[in-house]
Amino acid sequence: MPQSVIDADPLKVAHQKNAAEVTDAKPEDLDWADGVVFSTSARFGNIASPMKAFFDSVGGLWGQGKLVNKVISAMSSAQNPHGGQEASLLSLYTSMFHWGAIVAAPGYTDASTFAAGGNPYGTSVTVSPEGVIQGDEESLKTAIMHQAKRTVEIAGWVKQGMGK
Repeated sequence: MPQSVIDADPLKVAHQKNAAEVTDAKPEDLDWADGVVFSTSARFGNIASPMKAFFDSVGGLWGQGKLVNKVISAMSSAQNPHGGQEASLLSLYTSMFHWGAIVAAPGYTDASTFAAGGNPYGTSVTVSPEGVIQGDEESLKTAIMHQAKRTVEIAGWVKQGMGK
């Protein structure tokens, strides 16, 4: 987003500072990865615009068929418990279906899904305007680990089955 928008919001300024060391994903990362877990904040029941811009940048990989059979999972966050997390995940998965990716949602495959709020599409979290995570953080961590492990496990099965 434009720097002027970031500068107008102390929370965005703090986030930018805290994320300064984070390496941005690049389209070529999707080429070598067997599985990917995306995370996006909910924006009116859709994915955040930077995520959409990233997806728009991978058209070349998609056109070459390099996103077919990638195992994908996703997580989401919003400021309130019904802030569009599930709709955002479903919106993200729509792009994945166009890619020919394989969606590895957590479903109700582990009790941690229920403990973290019961979202079968992907772990989601509510974060206050001050950036404070709502709910039991240990339950959320367990659900995230389950979802990540499930994604890696399914990616391994796909890779093995494809003879890569």
